Amino acid sequence: MSLLPEQRARVKIDQMLRRAGWSVVRREAYTPTLSAVAIEEGLLQGNQEADYLLFLEGKAIGVLEAKKESTALSEVVASQAERYTQALLPFYQFWETPLPLVYLSNGNELLFRNQKDPESTYQPLSKMHTPKQMAELVGIELPFVGLPTLAPKGLRACQYEAITHLEASFRSGCQRALIVLATGAGKTFTACLIAYRFLTYTKMRRVLFLVDRNNLGRQAAGEFGDFRLTETGDSFNTIYLTDRLTSNTVSPHANLVICTIQRLFAVISGQELRDSDDDEGEADDTDGPEVYLPETSALCLPPDFFDLIIVDECHRSIYGRWRKVLEYFDSARVIGLTATPGPETMAFFGNNRVVNYTLERSIADGINVDHRVYSIETAVTTAGGVIGEGEAYREITLRTQAEAECVATQETPYLPTALDRSIVNPEQIRIVLEAFKSAVYTELYPERTPDFASLPKTLIFAKSDAHADRIVEILRTQIFPDQCPEFVQKITYSAGNTDELIRNFRQEKAFRIAVTVTLVATGTDVKPLEILLFMRDVNSETLYVQMRGRGCRTISDEALRNVTPNAHSKDLFYLVDAVGVTKHAMSGEPTERAAGAGPNLPLEQLLEQITHGHVIDSHLRLLAGRLARINNKATEEQRTRFFMLSGVEMKELSSSLFTAFDNGTLTSHPFIVNGPNLERKALVAPLTHNPEAREWLLILNRGFLKILQPGSDALISQGFSVEEARETTNAFEAWVQEHRDRETALRIIAQHTGEPITHAMLVDLAQKLQQANFRFQVSTLWAAYHTLHPNRVTPLTGADEREALTNLIQLIRFVFNTTEKLHSLVSYAAQRFELWCGQMQQGVLTSIQRTIVLQITNYIICNGACSRKDLVEIHGRQFVMETVSAFHSPQRVDAILDSLSHFMLAV
Repeated sequence: MSLLPEQRARVKIDQMLRRAGWSVVRREAYTPTLSAVAIEEGLLQGNQEADYLLFLEGKAIGVLEAKKESTALSEVVASQAERYTQALLPFYQFWETPLPLVYLSNGNELLFRNQKDPESTYQPLSKMHTPKQMAELVGIELPFVGLPTLAPKGLRACQYEAITHLEASFRSGCQRALIVLATGAGKTFTACLIAYRFLTYTKMRRVLFLVDRNNLGRQAAGEFGDFRLTETGDSFNTIYLTDRLTSNTVSPHANLVICTIQRLFAVISGQELRDSDDDEGEADDTDGPEVYLPETSALCLPPDFFDLIIVDECHRSIYGRWRKVLEYFDSARVIGLTATPGPETMAFFGNNRVVNYTLERSIADGINVDHRVYSIETAVTTAGGVIGEGEAYREITLRTQAEAECVATQETPYLPTALDRSIVNPEQIRIVLEAFKSAVYTELYPERTPDFASLPKTLIFAKSDAHADRIVEILRTQIFPDQCPEFVQKITYSAGNTDELIRNFRQEKAFRIAVTVTLVATGTDVKPLEILLFMRDVNSETLYVQMRGRGCRTISDEALRNVTPNAHSKDLFYLVDAVGVTKHAMSGEPTERAAGAGPNLPLEQLLEQITHGHVIDSHLRLLAGRLARINNKATEEQRTRFFMLSGVEMKELSSSLFTAFDNGTLTSHPFIVNGPNLERKALVAPLTHNPEAREWLLILNRGFLKILQPGSDALISQGFSVEEARETTNAFEAWVQEHRDRETALRIIAQHTGEPITHAMLVDLAQKLQQANFRFQVSTLWAAYHTLHPNRVTPLTGADEREALTNLIQLIRFVFNTTEKLHSLVSYAAQRFELWCGQMQQGVLTSIQRTIVLQITNYIICNGACSRKDLVEIHGRQFVMETVSAFHSPQRVDAILDSLSHFMLAV
């Protein structure tokens, strides 16, 4: 339909407004969350309507009068528009009255006048003013008034929601906001767009992007460099100066600063910090002593240096020892990015979570893939083991690294938790890895050509750097001895260039197994990763979800085959549980120490400070607790040696400190800076006066590592998680029973009505199942039933079987006990086609008829019943015409389609 002249002008004006950052909406679609909006047919006094009524931050600022293309923008039109600026209805909010800004346009021309200047005349414009320009014209100073409406193009729905809600939150006055986006949903890309919009359209001039580790800083710098969703299409770092800090100075001209919080502390305080000092070590850096900033006059950056701070992986970086560094910039707005917020995270951001896009939603949306749990249990990992009397082992004193060959003088049991912490049982490691190897092409990927040189990319989580070394050694020498040296490599803080290692793991075909501790546990993307093997337990739900998230990234089939040649597609990933990590409850607390928990000095520093007379309450309490803990884990022989060195039993020394607090002794003798503090010093004299006792305490604190030679263990079981499968199928069956009379496909199958089950019905049912539960995918459900009923369920093999929509029919029949065995209809397609040809035809099909019917059969067996109308959509009108011609009449074709649909989809 051709447009009227005024409609054609309106189309051009709408485009002009949107290009300038304005939303164009009808009156009934207006919402105050829109920062810059042009309301069409804005209602005015006297039942008048302004073609466009312009609002900034919910307040009217101007009008735009539109005329058809052939109308000259005359003074008569201008007078009409100016009258509108004085005719606001009482319920409108406004910046000034009359409204200051007037625009006239016929789609080809655009005129403008600012009524704040009585002497002004209409001036031609080449393009519409942006919200920021309008705010400047009127003199509005609000910090976010210039933000243009965000266009959803190029963004995922969750990213669009995150940014629009964040900006609305900041406009309402909030200083902190939390963005929760599932792993793989594009947190850094979202941060790039946030930083770009605030630097471009507001008065913000400096943004700090705070990362958890150096390698994540390098990764973030790369993403900002690649970001091009800008007005010009130029990359972010060509528009704004980006500085990833590797020294203790910040360029005063930098618009974006990327660094770790450790580096930021060094910059503020003027301390030197080597580039490697803020890389992740074996222990989480939040466990050290709480940092304190010097007096403000001695600091190198002013508190208002940054306008905005974006904290990546904010569940880790901002608590405990580093919190004061972040809070030093008290005027900056703070945005947190995480996939796993804990209670402390929520509290820090005042529970202002502007978006909550969960992993479950991301799986349902196809952004991420789900996982299956495969368990490996050995006798030692389940119940612990025993060092037998007379058994040889090598003992390492962890503090000094001194080694000794020992023989057990008595039978000594150990718990599973001691494995690879105080006891190394190489046989346990070997058995787990051997079981994993045996399962790869038999149970995990039976459809792939067995080729260990193309082993699915696997990430193994170890307990420590030393544990990682042992895993690598056993993999290389005993499990995969014929593979190249690059086949398995360690990625930990001690492994050299970790950025290069991670990049190689992503891209190189030879590098199949990476062993890490926590370096690749959070924030690092390896899309081809298909297996996670947990050889360390985790008690923090937050850390576990982050670690599990390493495997959920999607990847195209072609990209996957580029690094794993025998792969087909990545529909899910496998979590191989060798330590029971999936079988116990976890704490919701983050791994770091919560804010306000007090200083947590390492024992060596604590002893040094107490020895120098710094016997404050918190140090003495900390020492009492440490002594009690070390005493409880020490042997009688070790306690005796402490007594010989110090003259007091560890338990007695700990108790005397606690008693001094309980009976008020320390209250009556408070700590005095630079004072004698004799009563307090007397309490700890057995340690402060005996360096050998302090050294022995430090040795006991670090402990000893007993390496069995080689130890013994036995495989108890391996297989997919029955508990997980039962939970999934129970939920599915409950949903099917609840909806059996509401959903058409369920009703037809449950009641045996004989009606055709069409492609449209199956698509609708599949969508509703996904919305109900992200686990209700056909592949996940099928695998769960196979785990529970291996003798009654035939696994799906081949792309056609895995992708067939009719698998839903079979699953539902299995739930309703209509079929005893669960198998894909695709696997019987050829056989059923021949049966149909033999039973249903009066004569023999011609070769042309057979070819046509076979194509139709293949569609029905995968997608459901079809009609002639469906055939037009599937194969085109020409195919249907040829089909009618081959069978001589439309009625004959309809009869064949009906017969095929019933026969092929029958039980």
